[in-house]
Amino acid sequence: MTQIFTNARLILPIEEQPKAGSLIIDGDRIASEGETAHAVHGEEIDCKGRLLAPGIVDLGVFAIDKPAFRFGGITRAALMPDQSPVLDLPAMIKQSAAEGKPDLWSHPIAAATMGLEGKRMAEIGLMKRSGAKAVATGRRWIADSGIMLRLLQYCKSLDLPLIVHSEDAGLTRGAVATNSETATRLGLSSATAAAEAIAIARDIALVRETGAHVHFRQVTTESGLDLIRAAKSEQLPVTCGITPAHLLLSDIAISDFRTFTRLSPPLRSEDNRLACIAAVKDGTIDVISSGHDPRGPEDKRLPYAESAPGMAGAETLLALSFTLVRDGTVSIGRLFELLSANPAKILGVEAGQLRPGYEADFILIDEDSPWQVDTRKMAAAAGNTPFDGLPVQGRVTAIYKGGRAY
Repeated sequence: MTQIFTNARLILPIEEQPKAGSLIIDGDRIASEGETAHAVHGEEIDCKGRLLAPGIVDLGVFAIDKPAFRFGGITRAALMPDQSPVLDLPAMIKQSAAEGKPDLWSHPIAAATMGLEGKRMAEIGLMKRSGAKAVATGRRWIADSGIMLRLLQYCKSLDLPLIVHSEDAGLTRGAVATNSETATRLGLSSATAAAEAIAIARDIALVRETGAHVHFRQVTTESGLDLIRAAKSEQLPVTCGITPAHLLLSDIAISDFRTFTRLSPPLRSEDNRLACIAAVKDGTIDVISSGHDPRGPEDKRLPYAESAPGMAGAETLLALSFTLVRDGTVSIGRLFELLSANPAKILGVEAGQLRPGYEADFILIDEDSPWQVDTRKMAAAAGNTPFDGLPVQGRVTAIYKGGRAY
């Protein structure tokens, strides 16, 4: 069946700003885009001048949460291996890949080591055959450099990206905050932000040795970003990401002991936050993802130091990211590179762009629609967001997966 989406403002590859025109869908693929749709016969859908953008590809979620993803315009989600049980066997990869279809595609990420313990490599080759698009160290950093070297060599031979968590556990063990005046005043156990740069430096050295693609899932410090910037100048195959929380909040947000601000990595200083904004602007950061990790009262209604890290980020990802467009940090075209095109490229899937031949995964957006983040009304499995009560703009009005509306 042919569908023609008319009267749209299209977010197209390479274009900085939306382009007025139509999008033509043939079955579950994009057929073409252009200023008019004359001489094409099919069902017409009037977009009423709204933004028509590629569906968001959320790289590195900790739960498949379809209601939250639908609200946030997420059509594909790469699921971290930190599940119960850990995604370290081919059968688990197959099962997770089927979850959510057809209205959402889950891309399970294979555990780098058995049980994510950092000691023994998992059967990565078999998990790739079962559908894994990437490998990850989970919430942990692999301290054993010998294992990390062999892992990178294996990922290189299989042409799989390795997604890493970058904090030296020898420095951060037991810490719940970044070393700062705020942490000292609150009496919270803290660790130096240099733990991130130390981990990144080691892994970049091993990338230089192996040529494997490493994606640093969250880089949140100026020194860490400087290392990524230098590695890219060498043409090393490294990419990195961040969440809106680390772009919009500093460690001052933890001042009331609110456990919704307990994240991993922890919120950083204002200087580091501003360095992250600059890194988005200059292209050092490749991906903005939600880090979606819904946590219920049993994990969050605890003393700060005993609570579990994580935030429900899927519903707020788009609206919070629009802040970067409104303040002039990035164009709207660049924003969807960060949210859709780049994560799809890392996963090696034909999605994330309004390009002929690609999967017809797209969303209609009213970018000026105002709403307020409210933990009590969130569609997510749990409403643990540090942005509760924040007025935002930008709402998904329709979501299409493979050309079908959901």
